Amino acid sequence: MKKVKICCSLLFFTMLCCGQQALLVENKKINWREYGQLYKDEKKEIPLDKYSHIQQVEMSEITYLSDGLKIKAFMAVPKEKGKYPVIIYNRGGNRDFAALQLFPGKWKYPVALNFGRWAEKGYMVIGCNYRGSGGSEGMEEFGGEDVNDVLNLIKLLGELPKADTTRIGMFGWSRGGMMTYLTLKNTHRIKAAVVGGGCSDLTVIARPEMEKGVYAELIPSYWTNKEKELKKRSALFWVSQFPQGVPILLLHGNADWRVKSENSLRLALEFEKYRIPYRLVIFEGGSHGIREHAEEKEQQVFSWFERFLKHGEALPNMHYHGR
Repeated sequence: MKKVKICCSLLFFTMLCCGQQALLVENKKINWREYGQLYKDEKKEIPLDKYSHIQQVEMSEITYLSDGLKIKAFMAVPKEKGKYPVIIYNRGGNRDFAALQLFPGKWKYPVALNFGRWAEKGYMVIGCNYRGSGGSEGMEEFGGEDVNDVLNLIKLLGELPKADTTRIGMFGWSRGGMMTYLTLKNTHRIKAAVVGGGCSDLTVIARPEMEKGVYAELIPSYWTNKEKELKKRSALFWVSQFPQGVPILLLHGNADWRVKSENSLRLALEFEKYRIPYRLVIFEGGSHGIREHAEEKEQQVFSWFERFLKHGEALPNMHYHGR
C-alpha cells in the first residue's frame, strides 16, 4: 500500500512539474468474487464459460475530470504486468439509453462481458458515460461539449500505468461513431479506428422522433441554429479535417433502420476523395447491431486493431498505383 501511495504521489508531482492537471479522481477495482452470478462453482472460483476472462482480466470503475465535471468510466486490462495498447470505446445511445454498466440490464451496455472479452486479447479497454448520463455530472449535448469527455479520456491514459499511450485505438457504435469522428477531427493521437452503424449526416432527418426527442432536447439552441449545429456533428461535411494517417474500418448493416447504411456509403465516397485509408463492410440483412453476423463482425473489428494498433502494420498505399 505504501508503494502505491508513493507511486501515485510521484505521478502527481511529475504532472504538476510538467504543468499538467491530474484528471484521475478515483480508480476503484472491481472484486469479481463479490458477484457470485459469474461463477458456476463459486467455492472453486470456476467462472461461467462466458465470463472465463475474469481469471485473466481486472476491471475498474473510474472517475475522472472533464471540464471540471466528474465523469464515470469503466476500464478492463490484463492482470499480467506490462503496457498494453488501448481501445477507447465510445458508447451509443443518449442519456441512460445504452449507458455503460457492469452487467446486463434493459437497454444497457454490459462492460464486464464485452470490455472483459476484449481485454483478454491483450488490450486495455476503457470507455465513459458522457456527461449527464450513467452517473456522470453535467448536461449531455449529443456531440457538443461532451466530446471533451472523450478527449480528456485520452489525456487520462497518461495516468494509468498499464496504458501504452503510443498505441491508442478508438471503437464507436451508432452515436459513438459520431463521437469517434468528432474525436478524430480534434486529435492526432489515435492510431486506428472502427465505427459501426455510425451516422455521418445528421441533417437528413430519417426519424422525426430523433429530432424531437433527442436533438431538440440535448443540442443547445437547436431550433435557432439547427443547420449549423447538425453540420457540426456530421462528418460528411468536414472530411477534409480527418487525419490521413488513421486507418478507419466502417461497418454497417443494410437492414439498419436506426441509422441507414447510406451514412457509411456516402462517407466512404468522401474518404475516397481525400485518400483516407479505410475499409467499408456492408453486411447483407444486417440490423443496427449487426447481430446476424456477430462472429464475422467481431473478427473484422479485432483483425483491424491487431494489424494497425497492436502490431503497427504500415498504412496502405493510398496513391493510385498498379498496372
